[in-house]
Amino acid sequence: MDQQKQLPKLSNYRWVILAIAALLDVISSYVQFQISALATQIMPELHISMAQFSSLTMAPMLIAVFLSIPAGTLADKFGAKKIVTVGLIISVIGAFGRLWAKNFGTMMIMLLMFGVYMALLNANTLKIFGTWFKQDTNFAMGIFFASASVGIMLSQITGPMFPSVQSAYIFSSVVLLILAVCWILFVRDTPKGEEIPKQEVQADKSASSFSFFKNAAKSKNTWIVALCVGCGMGASEAFSSVLPQAFVAKGMTLGQAGFVAAVATVGSMFGSAFGPAVINKPKRAKPLMVLITVLGGLSMAITWYLTGSVLTVNLVIGGLLGAMTGPIMQAMPITFPEIGPKYAGSAGGLVGTVSLLLSYCVPVIISAISGRNYLLIFIIQGVVFALTSIFMIMLPDPNRNRK
Repeated sequence: MDQQKQLPKLSNYRWVILAIAALLDVISSYVQFQISALATQIMPELHISMAQFSSLTMAPMLIAVFLSIPAGTLADKFGAKKIVTVGLIISVIGAFGRLWAKNFGTMMIMLLMFGVYMALLNANTLKIFGTWFKQDTNFAMGIFFASASVGIMLSQITGPMFPSVQSAYIFSSVVLLILAVCWILFVRDTPKGEEIPKQEVQADKSASSFSFFKNAAKSKNTWIVALCVGCGMGASEAFSSVLPQAFVAKGMTLGQAGFVAAVATVGSMFGSAFGPAVINKPKRAKPLMVLITVLGGLSMAITWYLTGSVLTVNLVIGGLLGAMTGPIMQAMPITFPEIGPKYAGSAGGLVGTVSLLLSYCVPVIISAISGRNYLLIFIIQGVVFALTSIFMIMLPDPNRNRK
C-alpha cells in the first residue's frame, strides 16, 4: 500500500500524447504498405522489378538505419518534440512528393524522406512515454507498437478501394499532414510543472556519447540480439509486403487479396500483445521461443500451397507466432550484466541500426533470388525466419533471473 502511495500521479494529458504518437505510427505503416497493396498498379507504372519493388517497400525503414543513433542525442539536447517536428515536415514533403514520382529513383527519394519522422519518433518513444507514463511506460509502448499492425491491416484492406494510385497517395498524405499539425499544436515534452530530465554527461558530450556506444558495442549478446531481430523483422516484413500481389497471382481480386493479407496482421496484433505474457510463464523461455519461431517459419513457408479457410487460419496462426517473440528479444539487452540501464540507450541504438539495416536488405535479397516465383519467396522467407532460432539458442534465457 505504501509503495502504491509513492507512485507519481500521472497527467491525464498523457492520453493525448499516446493517441497522437500511435496514430502517427498507424499512418507510417499505412503509407509504407500502400506500395504493397497497390503493387499490381505501381510496378507497371514505374517499370520496376521485384527487387526494386522490395526496395521501395522497405525504403522508409532504411533511413532509420542512419538516424536511429543520432536521433536520441539530438532529442536530449533540443527536446523530442522539436526533433520529430523537423522530421514530420520532411516526411510530409516526401509523402506528397509521391504524386510526382514517375520512376524508381524519384520514388525511392520520396519514400526515404517520408521515413524520416518515424525514424526520429521510434528512437525517442522510450524518452517520451517514460516522461509521461512513468511506471506505466510498458503499457504505452505496447499500444504504440501494436498500432503499426493496425496501419498494415488498413492499407491492405483499403488499398483496392481507391479509384487510382494517385487518390490513394493524396488520402494518406493529407492524413499525415493533419497528424503533423496535431503534433505541433498539442504535443508537449513534459507534463505541466515538470522539467525535461537531464542526463549526466561529461563536458565533452560527443566523447561521452561515443564512450557509451563503445561499451554497448563490446557486448557480444547485444550483437546477437540485433542479428536475430533484424533477420526476423526482415522475413516478416518481406512476407507482409508480398502477400497481396501473391494472392492476385493465385487468382484473387485486389479486394480479396487485400482482405486476406490483412488477416495475418490481425494475428500479429494479438501476438505482440499477449506473446510476452505467455513466454514469461515457464521457468525456461528459450525452448518455447525456439518452438514458436520454427513453427512461425513453417507457417510462412507453406502459404503458397494453401487455399480457402485453411489459408486464412494459417495466416492468423503465422501472424500470431511471428510476433510473439519480437518484444522479448528487443527488451533483452537491458538484462545483460554488461549493459544494464546504464548502456541500455546505446544498446538500443545499436540494435535498431543493425536490425533495420537487415530488415531492408533481407527482403531485397530474397526478391532478387526468387524473382516472381512466389512459392520460392515464401519458402525462403520461412527458412530465414525459422533460422533466427539459432540466435535465440546462443543467448541467455530471458527468464533466467526470475524467482
